[in-house]
This record gives sequence, structure tokens and C-alpha cells, in this order.
Amino acid sequence: MKKLVHLLTLLIIASIALAGCAQPTAAPTQAPAEPEAEAPAEPEAEAPAAEDAGLYVVINKSADQQYFIDLQSAFEETIVGLGGEARKFDAKLDPNLGISLVNDAISAGAKGIAITVPDQTIGPAITKAAKDAGVVLIATDDSIVDDEGNPVPFVGFNGSDMGKKVGEAAAQLLQESGWMDDSSKKVGVLSVEVQTLSVCNDRTDNEKAAMIAIGFPEDQIFSVPYTGEALSAQDAAGPIITANPDITNWVVFGCNDEGVLGTLNALGTAGVSPDDIIAVGLGAYEACRPWAAGQPSGFKAALFISGLDVGRTAANVLYDAVVKGIEPPANTYAPTSIVNPDNYQDIMDEITLANCQN
Repeated sequence: MKKLVHLLTLLIIASIALAGCAQPTAAPTQAPAEPEAEAPAEPEAEAPAAEDAGLYVVINKSADQQYFIDLQSAFEETIVGLGGEARKFDAKLDPNLGISLVNDAISAGAKGIAITVPDQTIGPAITKAAKDAGVVLIATDDSIVDDEGNPVPFVGFNGSDMGKKVGEAAAQLLQESGWMDDSSKKVGVLSVEVQTLSVCNDRTDNEKAAMIAIGFPEDQIFSVPYTGEALSAQDAAGPIITANPDITNWVVFGCNDEGVLGTLNALGTAGVSPDDIIAVGLGAYEACRPWAAGQPSGFKAALFISGLDVGRTAANVLYDAVVKGIEPPANTYAPTSIVNPDNYQDIMDEITLANCQN
């Protein structure tokens, strides 16, 4: 009996041992799980493409002048950098052409227009055309009003402040010259004026006021009416200079560098030496040319104004209005600084300095 029990015990142990050595049943084979597809990332915001940002047009009254060349170039560069398309037009001091160019810009699909008008009287006509077409319009340099007499948003310079700075510079140079205390000299002032343009009157009125403030006789200030171009100033100044042969020394200022340059040309034709002239330009882009060349010049100083600043600012104001819905400010002013042959290279921008060499 004991042997039987012992045998059964050995059989049970063997069975357990065989079971422990058996391979476990394999789980069903599965293909590796595919990773879940991620949701596409939201694209990063980018500057609008040209067709989204739209067309912007810059129109200037005399786009062959260096100041307006700079303005238009900076406008175009800024708009393109923002993803838009820019076009440049020249109104050639022709009011009718100015109106036509605004209509051309609207027909071309412009969403924003910056214009320096050839004549402020066209303001109501062009603002109505732009408003009817849903186009944003801003004025650069010369202010205008709409058909209801409301000022159009303006980008440019403070005309009264500009005139004050030029006039004070001229007055200081005159006082330092000693001419007014020298009995052998008689001094006259040539104020070169675009008398039909309010922003020019703001400049020249303040220039003349600064001279009167130092005791300069008002009856020795001669107005030289011109259109804004150098040749026009030269033609207008010539007869005034000829009619006053007793004046030995001249002070010259005006609405822009072209006006002063043209008057200096007339004085040169009349035989007046640069040493007997104190001319203060407004712009500095013409004044700096003889300085850069080391040539004697009646330009003793100038107020530096940058068309680059105005062009960039105008482009950004229009873009913000069209793309971002930001209403253009009533007035946006660019900075100005008096320069002279000693400091102009430290103050003027590289592009303007390069143009001084031309």
C-alpha cells in the first residue's frame, strides 16, 4: 500500500514539473498601433500678401524735386514691405492733372491715396471722389479740406514752427554778421513766397516775423512770389534785385530750398558775392550740395526736412487705416532740424547725404 501511495506521489510531482516547463500560450499577434494624427498647427500670422493689402498710391505736386523723390521712394518701400502694391504719380503743379490722377488711382483699385496737392482748392473735389469710392485719402505737406470744409488727415510738418526756426536762424546769422551796425552796408531781405498756398504762408509769415522781432525794418523786406520751383523764383527775384541797386547785402529765405536756390541764382547773375548773402534754406537737400562740393555759397544754413520721414509715415497711416481699421490722426508731424556746413553730415540721413553729392 505504501508503495502505491509513493508511486502516486511521484506521478503528481512529475506532472507539476512538466506543466512548469511548458511554454505559455502566445497572445494573438497585433500590428503596432499607428500614432494618432496630430491636428494641423494653426499657421503663424504673416503680413498680408500684396493682393490682400491692396494698392496704395502716392501723388505729389512736383515729383521731380528731391524732397518728393525721397517721399515717394520711402512710401513705396514701406508699402511693399507691408505686403502691398504702390504706385507713384506726378501732378506737375497742374490742379486738373491732380484731380485726374486721383480718379485714375480710384479706377485702378487703390485702397489708400496720399497726395500733396498742386493747388489746395482741389481738396473738396478729390475728397468727395475718394469718399464716394470708399478710398482712404490723406494730405501730405499741404493741408486740404473736404467738400464740407472739414480738414483732411494730414502728414507732414508744422509750417508755423518751420518758419519760426528758419526766421530765427536767419535773424541770428544777421546779428552775428554785424551788417546792421555797419553804415557802409544796406541790408535787404528777399522772402520767397508761394502766396496762394497756406502752408507756405505759414512758413514765410513766421520767417518775416522773426526778422522784425530783432528790429529789422519791415519796408526792407521784399516779397518774391513764385510757384515753388527754382526757375520761377529766379525769374521773380531778378527784377526786384535790379530795382534796388543800393542794397549791398541780402538775407534770403522762402517756402522751400528751390525758392532760395532760384533767388541765389538771380543774385549771382546780378554780381552779388556769396560773402554778402545770408540764405537759409528750407529742406536742406539743395543747400547741402555746395557744402558737399566745398563751393562758396550764399546758403549759410537750412532747415532739414526729410521726405523719407513723411513718405514712411504716410504709408503706415494709410496701411493702418485700410488693414487695421485705425482712423488716421488729424495731424502727424515729422521732426525738423537746422543744419549748416559744419553739422549737416551729423544730422542728415545717409540717403539725403548721398544726394548731396549729385
